[in-house]
Amino acid sequence: MNQHPFLNPGPYPDWSKLTSDRIRTDLTLALEQAELELEKLRKLDSDSIHFENTIKAIERSTLQLNEAWGLVVHLDSVCNSPELREAHNDMLPAISAFQAKISLDPELWNAVKTYAQKSESEELEAVDRRLLDEIVQDFEESGADLPEEKRNRLQVISSELAKATQTFSEHVLDATNEWSITASEEEELAGLPENAKTAARQAAIEKLGEEKGANSWIFTLHAPSMLPVLQYGDNEELRRKIWTASDRLCVDEPFQNEPLIRKILKLRQERAEILGKDDFADVALARRMAQNGSKANEFVDEILDKALPFSEKENLELETYKAEKTGGPVEWMQPWEVAYWSEKLKKERYDFDDEDLRPYFPIQSVLSGMFELVTRIFGLKIVERSTKSGDGDHRIEGDDQEVISVWHPEVRFYDLFDDKKNKLLGSFYADWHPRASKRGGAWMNYLRTAENEGETHLGLICGNLTAPNPNAPALLTHYEVQTVFHEFGHLLHHLCGEVKHPSLNGVNVAWDFVELPSQIMENWCWERKSLDLFARHYETGNVIPEELFEKMLRARNFFEGNATIRQMAFSKLDLFLHREWAKDMNGSLEEALQQELSAYLPKRKSTPRTIALRFSHLFSSPIGYAAAYYSYKWAEVLDADAFTRFQSEGVMNPDTGADFRREILSKGNSEAPDQLFRNFMGREPQPDALLLRSGLS
Repeated sequence: MNQHPFLNPGPYPDWSKLTSDRIRTDLTLALEQAELELEKLRKLDSDSIHFENTIKAIERSTLQLNEAWGLVVHLDSVCNSPELREAHNDMLPAISAFQAKISLDPELWNAVKTYAQKSESEELEAVDRRLLDEIVQDFEESGADLPEEKRNRLQVISSELAKATQTFSEHVLDATNEWSITASEEEELAGLPENAKTAARQAAIEKLGEEKGANSWIFTLHAPSMLPVLQYGDNEELRRKIWTASDRLCVDEPFQNEPLIRKILKLRQERAEILGKDDFADVALARRMAQNGSKANEFVDEILDKALPFSEKENLELETYKAEKTGGPVEWMQPWEVAYWSEKLKKERYDFDDEDLRPYFPIQSVLSGMFELVTRIFGLKIVERSTKSGDGDHRIEGDDQEVISVWHPEVRFYDLFDDKKNKLLGSFYADWHPRASKRGGAWMNYLRTAENEGETHLGLICGNLTAPNPNAPALLTHYEVQTVFHEFGHLLHHLCGEVKHPSLNGVNVAWDFVELPSQIMENWCWERKSLDLFARHYETGNVIPEELFEKMLRARNFFEGNATIRQMAFSKLDLFLHREWAKDMNGSLEEALQQELSAYLPKRKSTPRTIALRFSHLFSSPIGYAAAYYSYKWAEVLDADAFTRFQSEGVMNPDTGADFRREILSKGNSEAPDQLFRNFMGREPQPDALLLRSGLS
């Protein structure tokens, strides 16, 4: 019997054994063992210090702790329960404090400096030198040279940030799950696609029981439930109620997030000042491609200024269109009208509706076609494995007899091979549909990074996509398909990693570079040759008709000005909070944000709140995308440019794919990101490709 399942999960964890009652014991032991490893380092005398027992030992000292804690954090995201949450939150301060103290430990820092000054360090191979340089910068930027009092305060800040951001995340999850609205008359659903109505009926049956639910429809704030109502629902009152609930998420008690945001920003600013920086953006971006907050802000302003005329033109066109259809005046719209009327305008202008594509995207077809795509382009082979959940009653049969444990009956498991060598590179879990115990959004994460020959990577991808219903399989929107490809790009970055140091492998790169492998994958969702691999009608198996494909392409950049303004306003909000407002936090948070963004936000009859109180990217982890939300658009510049090479050499060209795998996917952080890009493209990035693709040139 495995006494410590979180510490000794084996190659594939038995999720039925990873229970909340084991967390405190196992993680406390992991902390003790990691401390013992660090103590060995502290006792080294200067003459005996070398790369393996110092630099490599620092990396290895926390591998078991990080993997064990990674399992806990993952379960907190996909199987949240009061017991698990309590155990997670009990251990969080100790874990955070321990992780923070490593790069503030004067004895460890002295050992690193001693090695860095030895002649041996000048003769290291490039990847070992990269690890040394990164670890030196970790210590320097963390404040290892500061007086003891300041170092101690930085440890406290790390622990406080971990607790505050965890509570923020819980508030978003709980507030989202708490709200729903029930419709009891079918006329309330006028305009909704059948798929949305069926899902709402299914939600009602699950919540109210077979008898009462059979005559009701329940809508929630989960995207697959909410978005179709806002886009297609003729019932304005239903749209208003759902939009208002979403807009006010985490405004009121018991899930109020503004006090938490103030606390998080205050702690981040204090950390920056202790480290001698002007603001947290300069701390977070020091080793990213943007380098500092000022440069990131210049980038954001440049994109905003280019997109603004397009956005203003689009909004006037939409207001005029609504006036023509209703006989009313041309005036600002209510925020819950925008998606509805823009969908009608798109339908009329392009004879195209997002729902027209949904039958061509059954999730299993999307996945199997995507797997075939990466076989052809990147030389990878993906094989599904048999799975079981819990006590084994729920089984999914794969291509083998060995059964892999999973945390929920819907979860699938796959192996990824190098196709030519038939070599197993890694494996991954996929968990695609919403449930109350699962946080919102879509994400990729890793559970294990291979280090030695014979070891393999282990990762996962999760989402909240349209679920199957009794009448049809899970039929995705084209946007959801892009989400699948995006997260799979992150996963490939991890599973294809060939760097011998785990901390430099896969997605452990600068955050304004990490989105390149994910966002470049989205391009294949728009190409005829690749679409024909995975876009197959769920009843006939037919590919998307050419006429529908052409309409889809023509409508691609519809409302792109608004989409760009929205994303860049998020980036502007992020940088404003971390570079300016955090320094005094005077007055209302929302008023300050509205004033800062007033030049860019579209004018509406009722002013929508900003996303701040539910902006998990910024506030659900101690660092995350804080002061770095611009990274998505920064990486779009890179991905649009990099994809031009595929377009010129063939979007399915295996030689180009092999280059991308070798120069980008396999290299992790073994070289500087700008150098990796130059290795693939043979030149510096050029922004024109993004503007051209977006129709903003």
